[in-house]
Amino acid sequence: MLNKRKILSIIPARSGSKGLPNKNIINLINKPLIAWTIEASISSKFITNTIVTSDSDEILSISKDYGANTLKRPKILSDDNSSAESVVNHVLKDLKKEKDHYDYLIYLQPTSPLRDKFEIDNAINLFFEKEVDLIISVYEIDRKYLKLFLENEEGYIQGIPENNFHSKNRQTLPKVYMPNGAIYIIKTDSFISNNGFISNNTLPYVMSKSISIDIDNIKDLKKAENKLIFLNGK
Repeated sequence: MLNKRKILSIIPARSGSKGLPNKNIINLINKPLIAWTIEASISSKFITNTIVTSDSDEILSISKDYGANTLKRPKILSDDNSSAESVVNHVLKDLKKEKDHYDYLIYLQPTSPLRDKFEIDNAINLFFEKEVDLIISVYEIDRKYLKLFLENEEGYIQGIPENNFHSKNRQTLPKVYMPNGAIYIIKTDSFISNNGFISNNTLPYVMSKSISIDIDNIKDLKKAENKLIFLNGK
């Protein structure tokens, strides 16, 4: 049974943000940005435990108010160069001390407030239905981008990812997806053995572009606000 599987939700929320100061707790329709993700995670039918990891006491306090468990993250894991892998490993090491093991991980960035509990549960259902090792949420983009060229060290250009894409008809090109950062689901053992969200057995969870907003600046925040008002007013 799906509900018997232990699924850990990790929400990373460091304090530093150059594009939008205090981004993770900035107000979005009368509640902090991170609250949208916490509430979606806690409302999921399948997630066992929701943990917010942050270097900020303020973010951790707000996260507790909205029902999440929390873990204080060291500053060394909270700068611009800190990887998702290092953040997840820190959480797993802390849980290991408590002998608390989870079969699966779901990684939810707080900058994706339009990813609700239904998207989370649909992605989890797809993960188990297809029996894959990793799911990444994406939205479809124009196939024409396969015709792009890269400049090499000698100044020549070459097609990506294959040289022959630039000469193919657009209709014959494969579908192209852009990760939106909203959802990553992986087996815990796979994450540990590969040291990250890496797998040859990866499936896309396709979301619409309109709800794939990843907030990085004030323009993104306004777009998310307008979309949420529209969705809640339907």
